[in-house]
Amino acid sequence: MALAASSSAISSSISSRSLGHQELRAPQIGSFRPLDRAFVPSVAANSSGRRWLVKPVHAEPKRSDSIVPLAATVSAPEVAEKVIEAEDFEKLAKDLQDASPLAVIDKALEKFGNDIAIAFSGAEDVALIEYAKLTGRPFRVFSLDTGRLNPETYKFFDTVEKHYGIRIEYMFPDAVEVQGLVRAKGLFSFYEDGHQECCRVRKVRPLRRALKGLRAWITGQRKDQSPGTRSEIPVVQVDPSFEGLDGGVGSLVKWNPFANVNGIDIWNFLRAMNVPVNSLHAQGYVSIGCEPCTRPVLPGQHEREGRWWWEDAKAKECGLHKGNIKQEGETQNGTANGSVQTNGNATVADIFSSGNVVSLTRAGIENLTRLEDRREPWLVVLYAPWCRFCQAMEGSYMELAEKLAGSGVKVGKFRADGEQKEFAQRELQLGSFPTILFFPKHSARPVKYSSEKRDVDSLMAFVNALR
Repeated sequence: MALAASSSAISSSISSRSLGHQELRAPQIGSFRPLDRAFVPSVAANSSGRRWLVKPVHAEPKRSDSIVPLAATVSAPEVAEKVIEAEDFEKLAKDLQDASPLAVIDKALEKFGNDIAIAFSGAEDVALIEYAKLTGRPFRVFSLDTGRLNPETYKFFDTVEKHYGIRIEYMFPDAVEVQGLVRAKGLFSFYEDGHQECCRVRKVRPLRRALKGLRAWITGQRKDQSPGTRSEIPVVQVDPSFEGLDGGVGSLVKWNPFANVNGIDIWNFLRAMNVPVNSLHAQGYVSIGCEPCTRPVLPGQHEREGRWWWEDAKAKECGLHKGNIKQEGETQNGTANGSVQTNGNATVADIFSSGNVVSLTRAGIENLTRLEDRREPWLVVLYAPWCRFCQAMEGSYMELAEKLAGSGVKVGKFRADGEQKEFAQRELQLGSFPTILFFPKHSARPVKYSSEKRDVDSLMAFVNALR
């Protein structure tokens, strides 16, 4: 009884002293805490006796050597326990449609305090961290360490931590899962059967664990990163794929402050603010992921062509943002958007339409492959009209066709998506769109253009070397 009375008196004393200080102090940025709820109390009491619903996010123990300046640790707003309905965020997305990234991030940090974190990949989304710093609010940053990143990316992580005085909260894949995948299929199975399985083990599942400890997250997604799959990204949304702290559908909010920003504007901002960037960018890398699956892009190429280059354009996603990925020709809710479709040969706005470019049917391309002694050589592009990479090279291909008119070289096109895709993969060396083939005059088998350069001069050099 005496002990109980003493405890009560101490609690009362602390509570009374706290009445004059209603602000709650946020934990230091980037501190690590266990993720697994089995090892974490569901609630904790602060010094005033209030019960918090804030739960830890990450599985690493809290570091005692945090380098966060005390000046950066300011009071964070208390998170309201009321669950905001999805339609509220739909309205908020419309209200913020024309807002600056700074305004969007400020609103996100204001609403969610310590229950929101920035997803940092080691690429140009360092701009998210810079904007968060500019708000003057405390913020957290996490990143997925797949174990396959470039050395330059690891060095960049360290640079960012020192520059901003933060600790990035790293998430790692499950060692047993990685071991099982590598033992069963080897280190580079994704080159043969697609990258989805490896990304699921090394990226998606670690992300799922990280997000289970949050109520919201901030991403660097932009509509212009992949117009074919990300063209309808809202500024803020209820996450359609992952669950948050409270579990269940609608328990996680996703903020995309750069949704309506062009990539060039991001880079202008980074240069203006003298923000450190990954040294890989100077080597031609734009979109940066794991080392085996990322390479530089060439002038005229879209940034996503440097990712999983051996696969189709529509496969260039890892699953982290699968809820924002739409099939070509569909709106975000799955309804038809005009007549364009990813699969099938529905009527679409065609490309490579010119009097100098012959449109080949399935029978026409089959006949062309059977001829061992052609009267004239052919240059043929295997394409899909919905493919942004095909669209990007349309101008140079048509200019090439104009230059080759009357030269003795026929220029053609064959739509190789939908029902024709399997045939094109089997008989025409189709790997990804676009694929360019040269059919020599006296050879049955076509020669595949292996270079990623699609400017007129490079294509003309290819033709001149073979005709």
